[in-house]
Amino acid sequence: MAAAGHRHLDARPRPSAARRCVRGDRRMKCRHCGAPLDHVLVDLGHQPPSNAYLSRDQLGEPELYAPLKALVCDRCWLVQAPAYHRADELFTPDYAYFSSVSASWVEHARRYVAAMIERFGLNGDSFVVEIASNDGYLLQFVQAAGIPCLGIEPTASTAAAARARGIETLELFFGAETGRQLAGTRRSADLIAANNVLAHVPDINDFVAGFREALAPEGVATFEFPHLTRLVDGCQFDTIYHEHYSYLSLHAVTTIFASQGLRVFDVEELPTHGGSLRVFACRSEAQAHAASPRVEALLARERAAGVTGLAYYGDLQRRAERVKLDLLSFLVEQRRAGRTFAAYGAAAKGNTLLNFAGIRPDLLAFVCDAAPSKQGRFLPGSHIPILPPQALAEQRPDFVLILPWNLKDEIAAAHGDVAGWGGRFVTAVPELDVL
Repeated sequence: MAAAGHRHLDARPRPSAARRCVRGDRRMKCRHCGAPLDHVLVDLGHQPPSNAYLSRDQLGEPELYAPLKALVCDRCWLVQAPAYHRADELFTPDYAYFSSVSASWVEHARRYVAAMIERFGLNGDSFVVEIASNDGYLLQFVQAAGIPCLGIEPTASTAAAARARGIETLELFFGAETGRQLAGTRRSADLIAANNVLAHVPDINDFVAGFREALAPEGVATFEFPHLTRLVDGCQFDTIYHEHYSYLSLHAVTTIFASQGLRVFDVEELPTHGGSLRVFACRSEAQAHAASPRVEALLARERAAGVTGLAYYGDLQRRAERVKLDLLSFLVEQRRAGRTFAAYGAAAKGNTLLNFAGIRPDLLAFVCDAAPSKQGRFLPGSHIPILPPQALAEQRPDFVLILPWNLKDEIAAAHGDVAGWGGRFVTAVPELDVL
C-alpha cells in the first residue's frame, strides 16, 4: 500500500472485524457489545459497493453484490450494517472520492481548522493528526498556519494527492496498534481530526481505542459523522451503503467511547451531510476539558425521540419504499411524455438510491460529476455513464436529478444555465421535489 519512504509505522494488514465475520451469517452480532442483532431498520436489497465505479472494460464482467441492510442493537443501540466486504476491498488504491472536489466541504474544513486553533491554542509547538485525511483538503490549512501535522489515509490515490501538496501522509488503516506506534515513534497528538470516518470502520472498538493511544494526556479528538436521528427522521436511507458500517447516535458514541477510555465533553450540531454531529473527546482522566451541558441536552433529546427503544426504528422501510416508488413513477411518466433525464453527482448515496429503485440508463441517460477520477467511468450496478459537467449544456436534459441532495443548493447555483433551456432540477430524498 504505502510507497517507499512513507512506511514509518507498521503497515502490515491485521485481521479486522470484516475479515473475521462469517459472510452471510444470518444472525450477526453487534460489533461493539456482541449482542445478537435481530431487528432490521431497513433492507435495501442486494447491491454492489457504492464506490466501486467501473471502467468500460469491466461492464461485461460479473459484479459482486451483497445484501445492504441496517440492523439495530437493542442493547447498546448501535445501528450497523453487516460486514460483507473487507475494508481494503472497499477503500482500494484507486479510490475515486476526493474531498477537495466540493468547494463547500473545503470551506467547512477551513473554518474547522481556524476554530480549533483558537479554541485550543494550537501553535507551532503543537502536533495535529487527521485520520482518513484524503487528499489533504483539511491539513492544508493546518500546514498553512505553521502547525506540524500528519495525515493517515489508506487509499493510495488520495494520499498521493495530499503529498503533492507537501503534506506528509502515511498509507495506513488506523487502530489501537497504529495509535501506540504513532505516539511511540513520533509524538502524542494535541488534536486528532476524524471527519466522516467513524462510520467507515468495521472494528469500531479497535479504531476508537487508537485515539486514546495517540492522544497527549490533555489532547483532544474530534469526530464528525451523520447523526442517526437525521437519517431516521429525514428518511435519509440512501446514506446507507456497504462502506458505512455504523450509523451513529450520540448515545451509542458515548457508550463506545467510554468503553475505550475516552470521554465525550462537548458536541456541536452541523448542517453537513444532511445533519451531522461534531463530537469532542479526550482521555477519560483528562482534567482540562469540562463537560459541556450540550452533551446531556442532546442525549436527553435522543431519549425523548425514542433512540433507545425499538419503536423509533419501525417505519423507515415503508418510507424508503415510498421514495422509490414516487421517483420511479415520475421518471416513467416523464419519459413516456418524451422528456429526457440526467443526474448530477456520482455520489455513493446516489448509487444506493438508483440500485434500490432499479434505475438504469433507459430512464436516466447519464450522470455528471466534477471529479476527474470518476469521469469516463460507470456507476456500479446501474452502469449509468459518468460524464463531465459540461455534458449538461451539450445534452440539455429536461430534468436533472441531484443525487447528493445535501449539496443541492451548491449544485443548482453552479449550473444556473439549466433553467435557460427550460430544464428543472429534481431531488428524491426525503420526498420527490421538482425545484
